[in-house]
Amino acid sequence: MKTDLLILGAGPGGYHTAAYAARHGLTVTIVEKADVGGTCLNQGCIPTKAFCHDAEAIEAARRVCGDDVQVDFAKIYERKCAVVDKLREDVETLMSQPGITLVRGSGVFTGNKTVLVGGDEYTADNLIIATGSRPRALSVDGTELPGVLDSTGLLALDTLPGSLCIIGAGVIGLEFASVFRSFGCEVTVVEYMKECLPPYDSDISRRVRKAMEKRGVRFVMQAGVAGIVQAEGKLQVNYVCKGKPGAAIADKVLVATGREANISGIGLETVGVVTDKGCVVVDDNMQTNVSGIYAVGDVNGRCMLAHAAIMQGMRCVNHILGRADNIRLDLMPSAVFTNPEAAAVGLTESQCKDAGMEYAVRKTPYRANGRAVADEADGGLLKLITGNDGLIVGCHVCGSHAADIVQEVTAIMSMGCTLDRLHDITHIHPTIAELLAG
Repeated sequence: MKTDLLILGAGPGGYHTAAYAARHGLTVTIVEKADVGGTCLNQGCIPTKAFCHDAEAIEAARRVCGDDVQVDFAKIYERKCAVVDKLREDVETLMSQPGITLVRGSGVFTGNKTVLVGGDEYTADNLIIATGSRPRALSVDGTELPGVLDSTGLLALDTLPGSLCIIGAGVIGLEFASVFRSFGCEVTVVEYMKECLPPYDSDISRRVRKAMEKRGVRFVMQAGVAGIVQAEGKLQVNYVCKGKPGAAIADKVLVATGREANISGIGLETVGVVTDKGCVVVDDNMQTNVSGIYAVGDVNGRCMLAHAAIMQGMRCVNHILGRADNIRLDLMPSAVFTNPEAAAVGLTESQCKDAGMEYAVRKTPYRANGRAVADEADGGLLKLITGNDGLIVGCHVCGSHAADIVQEVTAIMSMGCTLDRLHDITHIHPTIAELLAG
């Protein structure tokens, strides 16, 4: 079979790109060996957000009804599965539209225009690698023990553990720490770095950690894991913290030490696609060193976020079609759906300092906002960073609706908005987003 475009992988970077290409008149073959939707839909963004929704409801019920709120984890698990199943069906429907052919199986490059799936060969004028990523393994003894899980394994649990130790305080680790604490687990987070959420602005990372500590999550920072052993029916995570040995004991252990690109076994060496540090090397059009072969999403390592993969896929198709666009791949917002929520876009204060640029910072506490006080969410912080010309170069938020606020700022940053211009924009009252006009 020959089509205009062939895509390896039906995650967000794959299926959104296929739909976008088909809308613009291209015929598309998309190859997927597992469930459509990729990690995001099946083992990442969507199931964890289903958990976050229920965790938020539980916390609200506790504020109103007291701490004796009963949590039915079986119902939480069942709803999470139903959400994933429904959305997977939607993607299947999307991939059945005219112009798109979904092929089941593992695709392997046999040439720069050909891919073999099973015993069938598919050709296309252009190919996109969208094979995503997988959890990165931790190189210590004991990770093979029963009950030591990655994020996929933890999401598959249909019974709630009494205690959970999480290795890694990045986005994945903190979201699980937040929701499982709301569900009633005793949670310990062990992190090698000095602070959680390393890519985030330090003011925001610190505030998230302290808020979670108030909720009962225990953090052990600057701790290197030495190994995991079984201990009286539980798991013991041994670590060294600032030169001193320590241990955390739990029913289950989550290894959340990042993700790595899926590049093995797809024949990249056959066509000579260059990789670096385990990721496919691409230019600003997401094209590899081989003309006509592109890579989007986690596999290129530029930004491991679903919405980044989607926008990169649009850039690919636009490049193939010779279409200009105004996509700002340098402005990529991100969010952590913990309690409290955190989100960011643009430069952090430390990045501004490292670049030697002149900048100004405006910090606005949530307690100055009527809606935040009414919502019992007045512990948050909004931080805006501007250059000496008044242009907004960064926004960092910890608190309720953080992602929504950062999304607004991303839009105005992409249009070159100054802080003065932002102050001239009317915001609905009462909303937490009014903090932007402060």
